[in-house]
Amino acid sequence: MSHPLPNLTRLETRGHWGIKRGLDNPVALLENLGRPDRSFPVVLVAGTNGKGSVGAFLAHAFRAAGLVTGWTTSPHLVSAKERVWVDGAPIGEGALELLVGEAFEAEERLGIQATYFEIMIVAALLGFRMMGAEIAVVEVGLGGRWDATNATDPILTVLTGVGLEHQAILGETREAIAREKLCTAREGRALVLGPGLLPDFVRPLLECRPALFPALDLWAESIQWDHSVVRGHRIGMAGEHQVQNLSTALEAIRQLRYLGFPLPEEAVWRGFAEARIPGRLWRVPGLEEVWADGAHNPDGAAVLAHHARHCGIRPHLVFGAMKDKDLAGMAQELRRMDPLSVTLVQGGNERYAEAAALRAAWGGGLAVLDVPAAAARLRQPEQGPRLVTGSLYLIGDLLKELGVEPAG
Repeated sequence: MSHPLPNLTRLETRGHWGIKRGLDNPVALLENLGRPDRSFPVVLVAGTNGKGSVGAFLAHAFRAAGLVTGWTTSPHLVSAKERVWVDGAPIGEGALELLVGEAFEAEERLGIQATYFEIMIVAALLGFRMMGAEIAVVEVGLGGRWDATNATDPILTVLTGVGLEHQAILGETREAIAREKLCTAREGRALVLGPGLLPDFVRPLLECRPALFPALDLWAESIQWDHSVVRGHRIGMAGEHQVQNLSTALEAIRQLRYLGFPLPEEAVWRGFAEARIPGRLWRVPGLEEVWADGAHNPDGAAVLAHHARHCGIRPHLVFGAMKDKDLAGMAQELRRMDPLSVTLVQGGNERYAEAAALRAAWGGGLAVLDVPAAAARLRQPEQGPRLVTGSLYLIGDLLKELGVEPAG
């Protein structure tokens, strides 16, 4: 008997990782399918950290303002449908199956083989056209220059920030990495810069001349472990870093208003209050005081540790990461939250850091569990909160083992 979702099954054989240098595949696919991305304005969101959060703020704000909204983000935690958000919820699996099938048919007509990410982006853009999107938020996967999302023609680009990541692919320095990400900007169009990105740093690295708009300073009246209050509004995505991401989203919205988009203040703040993104300081449903945050580099770990210390939270830490990450740098930052305990996890995929490397980063003597054992431990009650971090892939594998599906 054939699998009920053969296209999604076939897509999984492509593998989720790596980058193809060149935009020939996504451009050819989009052209063959009638350029679905030209049916609606695109806001392109790039950056080392914060892309998903800024995307969540924008997508929820647009929808609250009454715009039919598409949003594509990555990676997913449990199911590929999480990558394609259609006006308030992840796309249905049946619909995604059909859209991926359309992308595969175009691929066969053209005689090419696209990557997993290229097919997913094309499927998402097809889905947004199908549902009559009035605006789409498209999150860059890796870098910018050669990312499939850069085949679109955004009316506005956001660069949340630049840190050291994927150096073997993007370059060894912050400047080199920024140059790759800044290829998402467009001549004469708005480029919104997240806090900490100065125009004087950015301008010499640009290959075109966008209009630069730095995010304005924004302060929270209150920052708690699970929420903040900003300008009198409760924001469910917690942490000082989310206030910075909110600032970036606000500047993007300001620029879109200049372009004529109807984005009333009250509706925008209502959307911000509703914004959530599983895996970003997210309480895992159905478990007792288990939180998950996908910080996967030293910058993200530093932000997470700062938030925990600010709120007086000492969690039991559950940590696992991919082998190409700066394990020691992350461990150094996460130790600053003075965790009550540390449990290390080695996932089943070969990309995970192995037990020896995890212990080398954290110091010998710590337990290293596999995913089933770590999930079993999370099911048990514990004194104090538990925090799973180091990798969104780890969070996804644990959720699958726990039978938890992220809510839409």
